[in-house]
Amino acid sequence: MISPLTPLDFLSRSALVYPEVTAVVDGDRRFTYAEFQGRVHRLSAALEDLGVGPGDRVAVLAPNGAMALEAHFGPMRIGAILVMLNTRLGSEELTWILHHCGAKVLLVDPQLRPLVERAPVEHIIDDYEGLLSGASSRPAVAAPETLDENACIAINYTSGTTGFPKGVMYTHRGAWVNALGELTEHGLNQRSVYLWTLPMFHCNGWCFTWAVTAAGARHVCLPRPEPREMVRLIEGEGVTHLCGAPVVVASLAQFCEAGGIRFSHPLRIVTAGAPPPPAVIRAADETGADLAHCYGLTETYGPHTICAWKPAWDQRPSGERAQIKARQGVAYLVAGTDLRVVDHEMREVPADGQTMGEVLMRGNNVMLGYYDNPKATEDAFTGGWFHSGDLAVVHPDGYIEIRDRMKDIVISGGENISSIEVEKVLADHPAVAEVAIVAAPDAKWGEVPKAYVNLKPGQSASSDELIAWCRQRLAHFKCPRQVEFGTLPRTATGKIRKNELRGRTREPGAGT
Repeated sequence: MISPLTPLDFLSRSALVYPEVTAVVDGDRRFTYAEFQGRVHRLSAALEDLGVGPGDRVAVLAPNGAMALEAHFGPMRIGAILVMLNTRLGSEELTWILHHCGAKVLLVDPQLRPLVERAPVEHIIDDYEGLLSGASSRPAVAAPETLDENACIAINYTSGTTGFPKGVMYTHRGAWVNALGELTEHGLNQRSVYLWTLPMFHCNGWCFTWAVTAAGARHVCLPRPEPREMVRLIEGEGVTHLCGAPVVVASLAQFCEAGGIRFSHPLRIVTAGAPPPPAVIRAADETGADLAHCYGLTETYGPHTICAWKPAWDQRPSGERAQIKARQGVAYLVAGTDLRVVDHEMREVPADGQTMGEVLMRGNNVMLGYYDNPKATEDAFTGGWFHSGDLAVVHPDGYIEIRDRMKDIVISGGENISSIEVEKVLADHPAVAEVAIVAAPDAKWGEVPKAYVNLKPGQSASSDELIAWCRQRLAHFKCPRQVEFGTLPRTATGKIRKNELRGRTREPGAGT
């Protein structure tokens, strides 16, 4: 009476129920669910012909498109493991990952082939359509009932801002559960149209690769999240859902504001990856979109919590609504109550909205472990819970709010200063596009906050003006002592490289 949980069933069902419905839009190409399934079957057969079998790793280096999407079903049909590679990484980083995971096959977009010319992979294939055309559409060899739902289905490498990246292992069961979580929390159904503004290489697209397929909805592929093209596809395809980091949401909102654009149909935007400032949330609301704020990590298959909206909050002023929506909220339905904020002895912090503790998770949507790294796995699960490294407070209603990464907290004169709290205040300034706060050395206080600010196009602001802005809204000890202007460095997944900014503050001549 019990069958294994696997996202492979999602495509099988949608191809059965909606065979003639458009499943994938990739530029000028459109595939029905029947065609989508046929292409996946040919991919499985082609990989088998190359000698790929259970447990082998199949890597993919490609922008959002049919190849990247089909790879979320083809390899695992024959028991292989998918390794999606970040297209923003350099050649040395990619080579290290491919060596570490031991990939047997690498599917690569022709334009990205130069990055992996020296990769230690037996088969490097840059003619994907040629690979499919020479393969049959025979069914998978392994019967579904023999599948182990706790077997690894994918390995996703962390961005590696501090040392070598770690390979996060996902299971069939975890992928199935988290995909259903996305479907449930965000209202996906067969009429939904999902725009791929989030890279599929990032936590397998937060499991929306599988969730959209489960709903029988339409995937609209977009190689790069350029705002003009996003708006064209949102209107032209009738897009109902998209995901993105706050920087993507902000760029779309700014483009819409400049062009006086307000979307003509319901659109749900899911943002996560970094705590979005209330200013970004308000800007997104102005487009007419319904913004959902989630939080998670690569180790939790992407989103683990959501700021579940309560109808009573609809009557609050817009600024207050944005402040509430900036919270990370409560665990997904599929995660149940497996979410805690604890002190250093793993005791729950009081729900007072003030006391900070570390966010811990466990349950269905937490990773199997780190690939070939038992020590890191053991450390991450100290006490039987996954330790996120994020510091949060718990509000009286049980909603959590991230205040900082443990490594990003500024300790000034013995006082803990949340970099995110200061960033939210600066992001509210009308001239500020994005901001990062890091700890700078100080002879008297040990550390003080320093701000790195990127201004909006055509806007201006001085250091003194921004510091004064903070001093009107924060305790003075929390305010930055220095502001540096310019473009902020980012990781390959789009997060601000605070480690690089911290390094700058310690360079000669970078005093406060």
